[in-house]
Amino acid sequence: MLRGLFGGAAALALVLSAGLASAQDFSADRISQDIRHISSDEFQGRYPGTEGERMTLAWLQAQYEAMGLAPGGPDGQWLQPVELKRYTPVEGATVASWTGPDGTVHTLAPGTDIMVRAATNDGRADIAGAGLVFAGYGIHAPERNWDDWGDIDVRGKVVIVMGGEPTAEAVTGRFNGVYPTAYSNGWYKSDEAFRRGAVGVIVLAMVPADNPGWLRSAQFNNRQRTLTPGAADLEFSGSINHDTGMAWAAAANVDPALLTTVDTGTFKAVALDGVTLSVRAEETIDTLVTHNLLARIPGTTRPEETIIYSAHWDHVGVGADHVSPVSTTEDNIYNGAWDNASGTAGIVEMARQIAAAPRPARSIVFAHMAAEEMGLLGSYGYAANPVYPLETTVADINIDMLPLSGPTRDIAIFGKGQNTLEDDLAVLAAEEGRVITDDRQPEQGFYTRSDHFPFVRMGVPALMTWHGVDWDEGGVEAGQAAWDAKFGADYHKPSDEWSADWDLRSAVENLTLLYKLGLQLANGDAWPTWKPDSEFGAIRTTSDAARQ
Repeated sequence: MLRGLFGGAAALALVLSAGLASAQDFSADRISQDIRHISSDEFQGRYPGTEGERMTLAWLQAQYEAMGLAPGGPDGQWLQPVELKRYTPVEGATVASWTGPDGTVHTLAPGTDIMVRAATNDGRADIAGAGLVFAGYGIHAPERNWDDWGDIDVRGKVVIVMGGEPTAEAVTGRFNGVYPTAYSNGWYKSDEAFRRGAVGVIVLAMVPADNPGWLRSAQFNNRQRTLTPGAADLEFSGSINHDTGMAWAAAANVDPALLTTVDTGTFKAVALDGVTLSVRAEETIDTLVTHNLLARIPGTTRPEETIIYSAHWDHVGVGADHVSPVSTTEDNIYNGAWDNASGTAGIVEMARQIAAAPRPARSIVFAHMAAEEMGLLGSYGYAANPVYPLETTVADINIDMLPLSGPTRDIAIFGKGQNTLEDDLAVLAAEEGRVITDDRQPEQGFYTRSDHFPFVRMGVPALMTWHGVDWDEGGVEAGQAAWDAKFGADYHKPSDEWSADWDLRSAVENLTLLYKLGLQLANGDAWPTWKPDSEFGAIRTTSDAARQ
């Protein structure tokens, strides 16, 4: 009898706990006022390294202290410093030449024949007589039965690759069709070449030397670049036009028809025998220190296992150079109310609601990432130096630009088909009569463009919800038109300012689903997984033992 009584009490406690966990009360008005505050002119566009950063981080810390949350950064601090190295080419310092099998040296004109950047490690490149290898698209994708590399040895050599990924109709089914995969990105090609021992990567542009686009890109090649934390430590990267590439191929007796095979799936990397490349380049380096802010709710029984909610706090500052004086004659402050004061406020509101629920078994971290607008750099900084081991990070749930509409039947996500988090979300959405869709904009390449992606690259399952356009009132026709108009009018423009007219009902709908998903993960023992054809599954597999 006593055993049955205690069993019933335990069951009742579990029911009550679940009830408390789901008794959230997301406030559209509170979210709106938080957005209004941190996107005001006073914050001057929240650019990293400015007074706007200091004010934003101070405001965030005050919110979490008021909730009673613990600092989640390194060494029990609120902030995680992220050191960003910025590289600027030294004028006239780039010298490049190639040597053919007959020993003749051919000078390459920077900006005309070749473009070179030494924006890695110490900002200096000094490569003499390096061999050349043409590696097609530079893709090694066993899960897609694709391998451009074969068994060639590229240690100490310079690898030449095509941009993008295969587009021939016969093979696009191996990739994601209209949605580009990670293999299309330059960072992937550099990482793969570096992993194999290459000292440099050159992208072959399939245009002649006098192509206007090629010449225009040369004008921008000397702009300052910020190195992505954790990026491949190559000596240099660069690009060549078709004319330079064909001259190298001819010298090495490589048939130009080889280019027609790169989309077949049968191509294997080819050495340009007898042709070598020499490059010298130098760049000055300065350092910008910015900060991620992290707050944490420690788990009760498995605190070493972590769910992360993330959003970037930064925007693009004031004026074209981000740090201009505020104009007295025109609006030159990029307030970033939608992008991403809205996501920042959404994470703070998420923390308020989860802090009011019973503490979960696993830990939950609320991460406000820096320098997203500079290339996801705060998130990459975290991924390169994680405060909590990535092997036991259950998932990242990222919010960037809350939807501004009435309720929708759909909940869009980036990277549909990648991992099982979308399946978990689909079950929760179905309970409310909603469905999961892709982002409907494959041309944007959204999956690689927000702070979930550095986690993805390290193998951590991640989810980012986007804007539903199938409105309960008006359907897709009305919803898509409204989205297109809003994005076209305000994205990355000074007009992205808070408005009392914003409809945040869809935002509250999405936040509520993400709240349920996060607590389901935090109170369970499941580990989301990558789907069989995902390019990120193999990375996660290497740390399987940590999750046993």
